[in-house]
Amino acid sequence: MGGSGGAAGRHAVTSDEANRLAITRFRNYQAGGRAMTITVPSTGGGLVVTGSVDYRARIGYGVVRGAGRDTSSDGLIEWTSTTVYVHPMAAVSAEAPVSPPASGWYGRPLTASGSSLDSSLAIALGLGSDRPDNAELLPQNGAARVGRATVHGHKADVMTGPSARAKAGTSDTVRYWIGSDGTMYRVQAGVASESQPVVIDFDTQKYVPVRPLPGVIPAK
Repeated sequence: MGGSGGAAGRHAVTSDEANRLAITRFRNYQAGGRAMTITVPSTGGGLVVTGSVDYRARIGYGVVRGAGRDTSSDGLIEWTSTTVYVHPMAAVSAEAPVSPPASGWYGRPLTASGSSLDSSLAIALGLGSDRPDNAELLPQNGAARVGRATVHGHKADVMTGPSARAKAGTSDTVRYWIGSDGTMYRVQAGVASESQPVVIDFDTQKYVPVRPLPGVIPAK
């Protein structure tokens, strides 16, 4: 059962909370990759991407389907920090095949603004880092603990980041649902092109290692 933290008891992050916020992206990197569901806002009904991100190779892969809209965007999707590849499908399964199809992909640049999908993909890709953030700077830059919630059975503190860490399309409002060991369970971030935020829920299915598209994205 998911939950959203309320504003009651809002305070600047304590030392322990700052330390957990500082390591949460690093823990994603240490894990190698995370499974997730990305709920992309849109006036047309939104999109849902179900898949995985490899935080060391910086590549994501999954199924994309329309939510409350037509199925014209349904198919497979793989993305890097610069490029989005889509594989349209008339009928998509709940999860992407382990091995991406060898053909039928269409590539385009990942746009820095104006696309809620691309902004959401960039945010998801940016939630891993090869080093912790500076915990001492977080309270100085406005990081706060705003509540507690349970996300998919995990108890978490809800914290605001001082910024979206300069990721494309994000606003100043970013919230992290973080467990007692620094594990990231949910992220909510504003996107400039929409009034509603993108919501990224982690561990919604089993993590499947991301395989680069054959002959398109070099394996690392």
